[in-house]
Amino acid sequence: MSRRIGFAIATFVAAVVGLLVGLSGPSRAGTGGVANGSTGPVWVAVSAGSFYTCGIRRDRTLWCWGNNSSGQLGLGDTTDRWTPTQVGTETDWAHLRAGSDHTCATRTDRTLWCWGWNAYGQLGLGDTTVRLIPTQVGTDTGWAHLSAGAGAHTCATRTDHTLWCWGYNRNGQLGLGDTSDRLIPTQVGTDTNWAHPWAGGVHTCATRTDHTLWCWGWNHYGQLGLGDTTKRLTPTQVGTDTDWAYLQPGDWHTCATRTDHTLWCWGYNIHGELGLGDTTKRTTPTEVGTSTDWARLTAGSFHNCATRTDHTLWCWGQNTFGELGLGDDTHRLTPTQVGTDTGWARVDGSYHHTCAIRTDHTLWCWGDNYNGQLGLGDTTDRLVPTRV
Repeated sequence: MSRRIGFAIATFVAAVVGLLVGLSGPSRAGTGGVANGSTGPVWVAVSAGSFYTCGIRRDRTLWCWGNNSSGQLGLGDTTDRWTPTQVGTETDWAHLRAGSDHTCATRTDRTLWCWGWNAYGQLGLGDTTVRLIPTQVGTDTGWAHLSAGAGAHTCATRTDHTLWCWGYNRNGQLGLGDTSDRLIPTQVGTDTNWAHPWAGGVHTCATRTDHTLWCWGWNHYGQLGLGDTTKRLTPTQVGTDTDWAYLQPGDWHTCATRTDHTLWCWGYNIHGELGLGDTTKRTTPTEVGTSTDWARLTAGSFHNCATRTDHTLWCWGQNTFGELGLGDDTHRLTPTQVGTDTGWARVDGSYHHTCAIRTDHTLWCWGDNYNGQLGLGDTTDRLVPTRV
């Protein structure tokens, strides 16, 4: 069995144990540059799943590629794709999130659609049947922000700022006060001030409209940021600060930015994924350096990447498959700049690969490529950002 599959299984088994107890052109990344206004697909969104990737183009078409063992590409079969392949013919896709082996997305009419693996009801369709194509979740037209977690659960807010979660719930990651799975979207409490949810591996965090931060679920490594390692079955406020801006939970750690553009991380830190210069876990939010120019960020399983306000890209943590894009496979304990370019707009990472969109709307991916999840037409890993 290949080193990638072995590594993935080891990671998955570790996660399960935790649950139970508690392209058409060559790479041009050598120079790291691409001219503004370059020809090719115009990408506006990208989301990296476990071993696959999906993205939305400017014409609002949806494209997926990589591993498709559970139909997570939405193409009506279970055949892997090595290059971006259009999902259906619709031209009204708005937002999407790729999870472990399931994908969910909203359309411009604010309907919600999910597909792929469904063993725990993470598609929200009332059963545990796999779906090979996008399938509408209920008939509501008020879905706003959504997140598909690596641990087989999904959460989303509606336009009335209510919060809903469904799927796997062994560690209370749905925030419903118990550990029972849900097969359909279920409202979390009765509050109407939720802003944006983010589902991690076995925990969930969300911000409210007052910029407070709340987390719940498994907490063995302090990934909830509550100063202990006790899991929570309902949303619990992280400190008393009211300036949280953007956050991303990884499998067992969490990172977030504040409105002053500082960066904070906490939880598991075996590969330096907290960016603090060591491998010691933290149970409360801890500031990463002193910079005040952090913009957007992403948390993979054990690595992170983030853009700064000058549009530079920085990555840190695990780098076994080159997921940091630094030209090698050496882990980094602190944020390290990826090349010298200043045109990075948004970034998204998963288990062992990362993808990002530049300000010219070109798409670049790097890291593990065993299932063609980089979209480059082959299964060769890339150690530096490579244009899709």
